[in-house]
Amino acid sequence: MYERKILPNLSCGLDLIGEVLYGKWKMRLLWFINEGHKRPSELQRKIPDASRRVLNIQLKELEDHELVTRKIYPVVPPKVEYSLTEFGKSLIPVIGAIGHWGDDNAERLREVITKRLSHTNTQ
Repeated sequence: MYERKILPNLSCGLDLIGEVLYGKWKMRLLWFINEGHKRPSELQRKIPDASRRVLNIQLKELEDHELVTRKIYPVVPPKVEYSLTEFGKSLIPVIGAIGHWGDDNAERLREVITKRLSHTNTQ
């Protein structure tokens, strides 16, 4: 397992939220859990580009940061469900605002991302 060599800067709110939400799928995981998709298999179907291993790692990190809770039911095979904590629910309006900004600026964002990718591929 990866072990950090440099401690994160914890003196700025942006650094703190970056530390908690850093990870390609974390905001989407929080959003989908809030929508009611609680089982790992449901989350995998909602984010098919992510491997099950990566989703499990990011769910564990969200759990460690007290944004989600995991409930394991004592059945065979084991049933696991995730839900947002109150702390996690407080992030949903923020994630929603970021999503709306992305929707409002989608055309421009696609252009700059495509431009950057084509520039990177020609070097």
